[in-house]
Amino acid sequence: MKLIIKVLIVAASLWVATQLVAGISVSGGTTVETVGTLIAVALIFGLVNAVLKPIIKTVGCAFYVLTLGLFALVVNAGLLLLTSWIADRVDLPFHVDGFWAAFWGAIIVGVVSWLLDLVLGRDD
Repeated sequence: MKLIIKVLIVAASLWVATQLVAGISVSGGTTVETVGTLIAVALIFGLVNAVLKPIIKTVGCAFYVLTLGLFALVVNAGLLLLTSWIADRVDLPFHVDGFWAAFWGAIIVGVVSWLLDLVLGRDD
């Protein structure tokens, strides 16, 4: 049940990012298609984060220390770009235009996910 709630939180965060960042778009025809696309992209984003983020943190540990953690913003932007690329390969209508759209989108996804976790009282 926690996994389903987390996917829905990330999907809602991605929707907020599509509304606030000009370079992030989801182009589902109907509301149901858009929601389905956002849920599928949330699953892809979760898998990408679960598989690659620990590896990147281990390999790039020095960058995290030298930048006082700000390198995480670059990593999150890259992971969002990778998610967009994978979504394109599986014919999902989700697109991130470039690094800066991914950068701001990753910040929004992180903040909105954190806020929704707080509101829903989730314990990880």
